[in-house]
Amino acid sequence: MQILPSLFTCPICRKPLLRMENSYRCWSGHSYDLSAAGYIHLLPANKMHSKNPGDDKAMVAARTAFLDAGYYESLRRALCSIAADLCAGKEDCTLFDSGCGEGYYTFGIHNTLRQSGVAVRTAGIDISKYALRKAARRLPEGEFAVASAYDLPLMDESVDLLYNVFSPMAREEFLRVLRPGGHLIYVVPSARHLWEMKGLLYETPYENDASRADYEGFAHVGTRTVRETICLTENAHIMALFGMTPYAHKTPKEGIERLQALETLETTIGFDVHIYQKQA
Repeated sequence: MQILPSLFTCPICRKPLLRMENSYRCWSGHSYDLSAAGYIHLLPANKMHSKNPGDDKAMVAARTAFLDAGYYESLRRALCSIAADLCAGKEDCTLFDSGCGEGYYTFGIHNTLRQSGVAVRTAGIDISKYALRKAARRLPEGEFAVASAYDLPLMDESVDLLYNVFSPMAREEFLRVLRPGGHLIYVVPSARHLWEMKGLLYETPYENDASRADYEGFAHVGTRTVRETICLTENAHIMALFGMTPYAHKTPKEGIERLQALETLETTIGFDVHIYQKQA
């Protein structure tokens, strides 16, 4: 039986985990089954707020179809380019995706580094087991776990490159797991992201707060912007995009009905990709 060191740690004793054929185990004897889909569960029961936290199966399926249709490919290309620049000349890199979802961005970044000759080890966490099923199947050589960004199952200073795409900013945990000089890539929507969609949903649409935040322990070293217009050609994709946004929880019924009546939608997408470096 092949036994490999894992990037993950035991959520009970914090010791490193060993990756076996069908399970993960630590030296203290704690064991975690590897699911048939290829992920493990490292979120303790006393830290779960529901039986099945995170996005459900239908939401994950809709978002996967939307992303696989290529509407956000420009963002993935930008994230891959940043990884290639930051890891240029390196022999190896440990990549971690906090809130990895279905692994759409994780897969692209991992493959970009591998194709550039970097020996990359990749792990990702999310609180939705349904999303992780997709991620583990998309990137079998990666490691994926149900876990919280505020209590990462990772060793101190074990990560070179940490991505956070539309997920919670867990500053203290990100600082803990990044190596000195390691980089955090943080993606947020720009001021007029989905502006035309918002014009349909609300009588008076508002711009997002796109002001850059500074975080103690990190130096901001740059921002890349992604801006383009996309045309959604299926109502299912329109509603999937809507479901991926915070607007799904605070939109008047009339606005939702206007969106449901559309077969096509042309709208602006915009992202600010902030690059931070952990200070020594």
